[in-house]
Amino acid sequence: MPTEPVLGRVGRPAAGGDRRIAVAVITRDRAASLLRTLDALAALPERPPVIVVDNSRDDRTRRAVRGHPAVTRLLRPTANTGALGRNLAVRHARTPYVAFSDDDSWWEPGSLAHAADLLDRHPRLGLLAARTLVGDEATEDPLNAVLAASPLPPEPDLPGRPVLGFLGCACVVRREAFLAAGGFHPLLFFGGEETLLAYDLAARGWGVAYEPALRARHHPEDRGRSGRPFLVRRNHVLTTCLRRPWPVALRAATALALAAARDHPGARRALRETLARLPATLARRHRLPPRVEHAARLLDRQAAGGPAGPAGEESVA
Repeated sequence: MPTEPVLGRVGRPAAGGDRRIAVAVITRDRAASLLRTLDALAALPERPPVIVVDNSRDDRTRRAVRGHPAVTRLLRPTANTGALGRNLAVRHARTPYVAFSDDDSWWEPGSLAHAADLLDRHPRLGLLAARTLVGDEATEDPLNAVLAASPLPPEPDLPGRPVLGFLGCACVVRREAFLAAGGFHPLLFFGGEETLLAYDLAARGWGVAYEPALRARHHPEDRGRSGRPFLVRRNHVLTTCLRRPWPVALRAATALALAAARDHPGARRALRETLARLPATLARRHRLPPRVEHAARLLDRQAAGGPAGPAGEESVA
């Protein structure tokens, strides 16, 4: 997979904007949706510089966004980079903080400035997860309730609620922390890629927090996209193999194998691709520090509907 983009149009940040934060947008073959996102970002009082990573198969997106006032840089990789397009954007950003959007999401006015203020005040904070509102009706994304109910104890030097998860199109990162953690992992490509980044940030001592005062809008368009459940299944197993104790990884792999045996949609493909990536996964495996593994176990219990108390005595070898 290519790591260096072909640079397209490069513009200048809007005068008078907030110079602390940029927005990275990844897109593929959805020019109309992208333009709606860019219009919304251009209307923000922060007037952030916007870096677009175009994973499209032709030049229609490039032609559509040419001259758009929000876009300061267009990166055009030679192949689809998936979530790794965010890594490209962060490397090219010139601001200490970077917010992520997809081509069907944007930020509400004032949220980016508030995020930058929080990052200014909390130097250990590596990532802020926002509250996500879906569609014209601004309904709550189900992940909001999960993050708000995080069983992780408060940390005095962090705002909001400590978490180990977020939505990729509704978060703000400290550029230094993101790059130090390696960004989104190349083995995952796309689909449930957020958990591994949260693990890697926490393993390096960076805080990950949910702050519902930050609000992102998401208008998903599912047409033309397939395979997301398969990718999430595959990447869940790969994430556990990369960072979690072997009993945890074995449970995840067994659950996927049983789903494949029962012919659940996408499970067989997920299992095949997991096995194909297993040698590279094992070569890159390293365990989480005990404090982060303990936090991950608390979240495992939450997801399973169990008590949010201390983890049990199960081996973590």
